[in-house]
Formats: sequence, C-alpha cells, structure tokens
Amino acid sequence: MAEAHQAVAFQFTVTREGIDLQLSHQALTEIYLSGVRSWKKRIIGLKNSVITGVYPASPSSWLFVVIAILATMYTRSDPSMGLIAKIQEHLPVRDGCTCQTLVSAVLFSTMLWLLLIFTMRMCLKKLLSYHRWMFEKHGKMSNTTKVWVALVRIFSGRKPLLYSYQGSLPNLPVPAIKDTVKRHLESVRPLMDDRQYEHMTKLAAEFESSLGNRLQWYLKLKALWSTNYVSDWWEEYVYLRGRGPIMVNSNYFGMDFMYVTPTPIQAARAGNSLHAFFLYRRKLNKEELKPNRIPGTVIPLCSAQCERLFNTTRIPGEETDTVQHWQDSDYIAVYHRGRYFRLRVYQAGRLLSPREIEFQIQRILDDPSPPSKGEAKLGALTAGDRIPWAKARVKYFSSGVNKRSLDCIEKASFFVSLDDDEDGVTADDPASLDSYAKSLLHGKCYDRWFDKSFTIIYFKNGKMGINAEHSWADAPVVSHLWQHALSTDCFQLGYNAEGHCKGEVDSSLPRPQKLNWEIPPECEEQISQSLAVAQALAGDVDLHVFSFQDFGKGKVKKCRVSPDAFIQMALQLAYYRDQRRFCLTYEASMTRLFREGRTETVRSCSNESSAFIRALEGGEVRPRLFHEAAEKHQHLYRLAMTGAGIDRHLFCLYVMSRYLGVESPFLKEVQSEPWRLSTSQSPMHVEMFDLVNHPEYVSCGGGFGPVADDGYGVSYSVLGENILSFNIACKLSCTDTSAHAFGAQIRKALRDLLQLLIPNQTEFKTEEKRPEAKKDL
Repeated sequence: MAEAHQAVAFQFTVTREGIDLQLSHQALTEIYLSGVRSWKKRIIGLKNSVITGVYPASPSSWLFVVIAILATMYTRSDPSMGLIAKIQEHLPVRDGCTCQTLVSAVLFSTMLWLLLIFTMRMCLKKLLSYHRWMFEKHGKMSNTTKVWVALVRIFSGRKPLLYSYQGSLPNLPVPAIKDTVKRHLESVRPLMDDRQYEHMTKLAAEFESSLGNRLQWYLKLKALWSTNYVSDWWEEYVYLRGRGPIMVNSNYFGMDFMYVTPTPIQAARAGNSLHAFFLYRRKLNKEELKPNRIPGTVIPLCSAQCERLFNTTRIPGEETDTVQHWQDSDYIAVYHRGRYFRLRVYQAGRLLSPREIEFQIQRILDDPSPPSKGEAKLGALTAGDRIPWAKARVKYFSSGVNKRSLDCIEKASFFVSLDDDEDGVTADDPASLDSYAKSLLHGKCYDRWFDKSFTIIYFKNGKMGINAEHSWADAPVVSHLWQHALSTDCFQLGYNAEGHCKGEVDSSLPRPQKLNWEIPPECEEQISQSLAVAQALAGDVDLHVFSFQDFGKGKVKKCRVSPDAFIQMALQLAYYRDQRRFCLTYEASMTRLFREGRTETVRSCSNESSAFIRALEGGEVRPRLFHEAAEKHQHLYRLAMTGAGIDRHLFCLYVMSRYLGVESPFLKEVQSEPWRLSTSQSPMHVEMFDLVNHPEYVSCGGGFGPVADDGYGVSYSVLGENILSFNIACKLSCTDTSAHAFGAQIRKALRDLLQLLIPNQTEFKTEEKRPEAKKDL
C-alpha cells in the first residue's frame, strides 16, 4: 500500500552484493518539515510564556528600568540606597570596577523590575477580587466602582495574550459554613412541608455546630494549597468516576444554522469548516485569541479550559477515567461507513487549503473498501458502560495493530464523522429539528467517538453539528470554537458558484490512510453488549427543539427585567403547570472570575418564585411579586458567580467527609436531593454574526440529555433581540414527562409573563416562521 511506504523514511534489503539502502526523499522531507513546525511551535510557546510571565508589564519594560537606573547613577545619585554597592561586594570578579558597577546596576534593575511586576500583579489580583460592582443597580455606578474600573484599566496593561491574566486572577474563596447552611435551608423551604423542613433544620444545626467546622478547616487548608479547591474534585468525582455511559448522560451537542445551509455538498462543507477549526487552533497555540471577558466589561475570565480543546481524549479506566492531552497533532480521525481513516491536514509544513481538505474528504466518501471484521461498530465501546470499555481496551487494544490504530484516533486533533443521512430543518417536517438534535446527541451509538474532546458530524446534505465530551471543559469554551468556525466558514472562506470550496487542488496529496484492525470474536461480543446498552439509553430519550419567535430579549429588557431571570421564571411556571408541584432546579452559572473556575449552581426555585407562581395560578395579577422573584434570581446568580454559591461548597464538604471516613446525615440528605429540572443557557457570541441584517444565520444553540429519570433537561439560547430557542430532553420511560408537552407549557408561560408585564400586549403569533434577511451578503 502506498501509505505503508510513506510511513517509513528508508527501506533496506540484504542481497549477495551487500545491503541495498533505499531512502525515501518524500518521507525524509516530511520528517524535516514536521520537526521545523514542531520547533516553531516551541519557540512561539516560549515567547508567549515570557510575555505572559511578566504581564501586566512587558519584556521591553526591563530595558526601560535598566536605562533609568543607569541614567540616575550617571547623575551621581544612588537610587538603590546602597544595594548596588552590596551586590558589587558579592560579585566574584574584582577587576574592572566600571564593569562590576554596570553588572551590579543591571542585577539591581532586574530585581527591581521583577518586584514591580509582582506588585502590579498583586494589585491587579486584589482589584479583580472586588465584586460589589455586580450587585449595583443597572445603569447606576458608584464612585468606588468608577475608581475601581479606572484602576483595573491601568493595571491591566496593553494587548494581553489569551493567558495573560491567569496569574492575576484571584483564587476561589471558601464560603462560611453558616452562610452556606442558611442559604441551603432557604432554597429547600418551598419544596418541603413543615415537618420535613423542621427535620432538615435540625440536621443543619447539628452539622454546623460539630462536624462542619472540622470539614471546613480541612477545606480551607486545601484552598491555601491548591489553585482552586473545587475544580479537581469536580472533574474527578462528577465526571471521570462515573461508570455509566457518557453518551446522553454527560456529552452535549451544538447545532448548525437553522435556516441556512452554505453548501449542499458534504465534502465542501467539511473542507471549509475543518480549515476554520485549524485556523482557530493556530490562534489558540499562538495565544492570539482575545482573553475571555464578561461581555461589555474589562473584567477577564479564566481561560485555562482552552488548553485542552484540541488533541485531547478521555481514557477509560476500571475505577476512574483520565483525560489525556497531547501537545500537538497534525491530523484528524475520520469515520465513514464503518471505516476509520487518518487524514493529515498539514503537507510540507503548511495547512491544507479548504479545497484540498474537500478533495481529501471526497476521497474518503468515494473509497469502496469494506470495514474490517468488527470495525464497523467499534465506536459503541465509547458509548456504553465505562468498565467493560476499560477492560476491553487493556485486553484487546494494548499491542499490535489495534493499539496503533487506537492511538491514531486518541491522539488526533479531534474526530470527524461523515454521515450518509440527511438531517437538519425541513419546512414540511416540524419534527426534523428533533431528529437532527437526537442525531447530534447520540447518532447510531457507534458512529461517534464519544471519548474525544469533540466530534464534528457532517450530514449528506451539507448540514453539520458538534458533540462534545464534558469532563475537560464546559460549554462556553466549545461554543466559542463552534461559532467561530460557523462564522469563518460562511463569512470569510465562502464557496464558489458550484458550492465547492475556493482554490486549487494539489492532486499529488497522499491519500487518507485507512486504519487496520484485528478484532477477535470476544471483543465483537463486548462491542455488541455496549451497543445494546447505548441503544437502550438513546431509545429512551425524548427530545424536542423549537425556536420561540413571538418576542425576544429586546421586549423583555424594556420591562426592566433580566432576560435570563424572565426565562427562568417561565420555566418555573411551566414546570408547576406540568407537574403541579415545585422542584429543586439547577441552573448552571460560571465561576471563571476565579482561576481554574468552572461552574456553580443557581437554585432557581426560591421562596419568591414559588410565591409569585402560587399567586398567578390562584388568579391574582401581581407584577410586584414577579419583579421580586426575578430580582431574587439575579441576586442568587451574582452570588454564584462571585464564589458565594452553596452547591460546590457542599459538594467539597461531602467529599472531604468521605476522605475522613465520617458520616454526616445533613450532607447525605443534601447529596440525595434530586434535580428534576436542570437548565443551562447556551452562550451566543453575537459579535460573530450580524443578526440584525441577516437573522436567518441563527442557530438553535445546543442541548444535553435528561439529568433525572423523572425530570427535564432544558438548554436555552437568547438569539439576538427577537428569538429565543429551547432544547428540552426527558425520558420516554417516565409517564409523567413529555418534552413536547413541556415545550407547549414553556411557550404559554413566556406569553403569560409578558402579558403580565405589558397588559396591552397584542395577540401573539401561533406559528414559527423563517426570518428573512434585510439585505444580501
């Protein structure tokens, strides 16, 4: 095979005349250029490390300090107050007084420069620990906050790289035990009757006065020692130690444009977007992406999660999984019709053009070779239970051709699946959006590699989507990558009149390499068992996706209400009407104001929200109660963002109690509380799209599977000023839940709440329609 010859730089044969050595010039050239590319990346990394290491100063500021000290010495004054002379005394060389003085001055200048950097960084860290600005009324900024903003701008330096702020971000604080216990009791009050609440109050008081203080002491010790006292335990115990399938239960998905398909040609769509993904990776490696910030502010967010975006795989283990990250990878792993391919995207040290990637993808689509025995449904191992996959990996994939092929998949930049089905939104089939979402969530249960950091799915009609593994990072990181790729694909790269990628093709490109496998019958049996588990799980998912176009955040903000709080109140009202009760509600917030921060929980069901809903369902029209509930929700959200949430603190206290081998009835009760309504807002980076002039370039965001067997998972997006989208998931096996019925309740709740705030609101639309562009691209 041609690819086998390209895999080695030389061949030799032993003849009667001696050894006949044959060098492969092409292979040697590739090795050389690969080395050059690797060294370039190391040099760029070293340069960025220096720039980030001295931030908020700059490397050139060192020269300024040295010149300033030398200039001061030239005027016969001693700015070091004798320190330069002290340094000079300890220098090993005594001859040449002028040289000695110069060296001493440079050493003193360097130490002064480093001290200034440390001082500036500590000042910035202290400034970023100030969070009172978040609790001030919108549009009313105190004088203290105005001064604080000015100081943050001064100490933030100029032109920061992606990771420049990492060393200046504060550590996540450990809340006081009494505050956490008090807020927990307040959050469960609307969910319990008097007897249950009294019992919980007694457990909380016992915990706070005894075991809680001991656990808190150990937790504070951990907070002093580690960068973030939550994140490592959260990754390990919430994600990596789970032994059930990660498909549906953990992985999540992102969707393509609803109304626009840039090209109907599958290979062309892959060519443009794959090129866009690697352009993004190049910017990421060079740290040329702008640091993450709270929208509309100068406040930086932690960017640590970006480090494992590419070249990352979750490795199964019998007790716990691990996340493996490689520094570089110049290829992607591709699945099509039961076969796995290795596709290099760099040739002679350069990134392939979109047209060349399209050409290579088309080669895979046209490849007539059949799958190897046992290869077609191999990916089901990543969709089933983790322990059987871990055992099979050790037993069947630890050596030989299977290990080489598995390494190729796991070390790839990311995974690509080329589907033979057509999917997406069709005008004559309202359920097409639901089937499209289900395909992205789980597919056929064997045509995705769920362990990879993310998988890109390309459908036959040119639609695409993404499925992401959750342990290594949260949705905003993947969302930024995804929306950047969509924007680059449509608005920068584009297509020619025939729908193909622009540019020329180098027909001498080596063909994509088909991976080989030797799957024994015992392994095939395990694949079948994992597939059965995955198919049962996927078949139980009830998923409904819809866009709500009656109104959007524009009209909500005119009512002086946060769009997120408005949607959360609508979800509370919809759930109450659906189930005739309240439930513990999870809304994901972020703690990336702190170093290595991930998420915190906002408990959206509060005393205020339940009082409002009871009054509304009782026939009382009281907008004041709604505003109180919305304000309470915003307050809880701000507390979660600023490190004063309760659930991550309670989680860490529980983990610490398990380490110490002590039982806590209070913590046990807390951890057993079911989240029957789990919600999350999918972030939209609106700066990448012009939704005013081109509202058709809108997506339904993304979604995730149901969290509880008898509950709902709801992901929603705020799209521009006029559209809201919802992804609702539950289980078909539960007779008390229905994704479509809950979707109808959400629509009604949204309309009722706006009618409450704007009594003269005209009749709402009853049908969703495709938005029309104001002008051509």
